[in-house]
Amino acid sequence: MNNEIWKAYSHGMAAAVQEGGVYVSAMLLRTYRQLGLSDTEAMLLLQIMVYMDADRNDFPTPAELAERMGLTVKEVGQLLGRLMKEDFLTIDEYVDNSTGRQSERYNWTGWLLKATSLTAELKRETKKADRQPAKQQQAPASDLFSVFEQEFGRLLSPIECETISGWLDHDRYTEEIIRFALKEAVFAGKLSLRYIDRILIEWSRNRVTNADEARAHAQKFRGGRG
Repeated sequence: MNNEIWKAYSHGMAAAVQEGGVYVSAMLLRTYRQLGLSDTEAMLLLQIMVYMDADRNDFPTPAELAERMGLTVKEVGQLLGRLMKEDFLTIDEYVDNSTGRQSERYNWTGWLLKATSLTAELKRETKKADRQPAKQQQAPASDLFSVFEQEFGRLLSPIECETISGWLDHDRYTEEIIRFALKEAVFAGKLSLRYIDRILIEWSRNRVTNADEARAHAQKFRGGRG
């Protein structure tokens, strides 16, 4: 690569970094067609993410979205209506702390919940033959989110949902282990995903794979008897 090309490449990379970006879970891209989303609908959801995370605009107008996607305002309105009707997208109302005004923002947690539930279902089906007999079939991943929301006393944010999805999809923690880690956090009075993540990492290092082993490890850690 000669100096001129390298210089152009460096400037291009610097400009790309300055423009910011968004993190998109591979799970969303793998499953959107199976969830019944078209390419255009998926791209619209991704553009909403870009507006929120990179452009700091939580509620882009249909006109703004239409211009970016090369669609008409009417087409964008129809797409948004369908996404909200199918619970892929919602609109949240909140009070802006800086202005004190009532504001609105898009919330795509519904898409994430649908993708997580489908991914968990597909994994159960493909691994069913390899699993040892289970006491009870695990609850859908969407129920796991409900458990967290009940303990936290509020709805989870999209980032929190992605963190939990990552425990299942990337780290391969079982729902049983995640639920028990949540119980440990409640017991310790430290209700945060960061604290729960540290618990899961510690158990993984000690090859804790189920609730019984986790309970024994926790009792040992607290100085109790197994």
